[in-house]
Amino acid sequence: MRAMILDAPGKPLRLADLPLPTPSSNQVLIQVHTCGICRTDLHIIDGELTNPKLPLIPGHQIVGKIVKIGEKVTKFRVGERVGVPWLGHTCNHCRYCLAGRENLCDQAQFTGYQINGGYAEYTVASDRFCFPIPPNYPDLQAAPLLCAGLIGYRAFRMVEDAKNIGFYGFGAAAHILVQVARYQNRQVFAFTRPGDTEGQEFARSLGAVWADSSDKFPPEPLDAAIIFASLGSLVPAALKTVCKGGIVVCAGIHMSDIPTFPYEILWGERILRSVANLTRQDGEEFLALAPQIPIHTEVEAFPLTAANEALESLRSGKICGAAVLVVD
Repeated sequence: MRAMILDAPGKPLRLADLPLPTPSSNQVLIQVHTCGICRTDLHIIDGELTNPKLPLIPGHQIVGKIVKIGEKVTKFRVGERVGVPWLGHTCNHCRYCLAGRENLCDQAQFTGYQINGGYAEYTVASDRFCFPIPPNYPDLQAAPLLCAGLIGYRAFRMVEDAKNIGFYGFGAAAHILVQVARYQNRQVFAFTRPGDTEGQEFARSLGAVWADSSDKFPPEPLDAAIIFASLGSLVPAALKTVCKGGIVVCAGIHMSDIPTFPYEILWGERILRSVANLTRQDGEEFLALAPQIPIHTEVEAFPLTAANEALESLRSGKICGAAVLVVD
């Protein structure tokens, strides 16, 4: 099979021919159709997330068809279409797993980080961490649901019943979650990097009631804010926009250092919290909800061999919506 390989952080991916992986007793072999490109992939490739498995096949928003199953697999059959997310393995017996918080498992392993991912023609995955894909989603549109959608949904649930919600960074996750917010009769205020008028117009076209630069204040106080961008400087900026009792959620797996800020902007029982990974329950709930809305994902497609070009487009902010590799 062909695959894009990361040999060392800071280096471009290389195209390689590899043997087909063999599924273990609890795994499925998947012929990859599409794989979404996530900012987390950039954090791994750029060395901001340390100690990846090397050499590594990145990618954790995988959509494909099962072509072989391990002898103990009963959940799926050959020919079924499935999705593979970021969370790829948990111990199933630690305090977090037993409490329904498997996303915090100390022994967790992640697709495209410690486990080879979907920048390849085939991949193997644990049957426990695969999801059936809703039938009305084509492969291309389904891929962003598996991380941008799932992690975004987990972050969105953390703002509780907030009506006015700020989205800092309007990319793959925000363009999905604004549709959830509208479905639930909430208002989204979109913040983009300064000068990104295209991103602001994109946000308004999807239903944001206001869109402007991240250094601006919204026209009214917010009940909550979700920071999808990886800039720590956005934390105090978001705290300043939320009212007393408001919630600020940091939705990324990696963020630059948060600068010091006066206690005054946290005081008033404002809440600052992070999101770590996802649970299978998040996946089941969100993939059931997506067709009801229905969520439409805006994607820009790249061939597998153009993975480096796609990553650079994401890094430079040239993607409206989500970037997706078309493998098959």
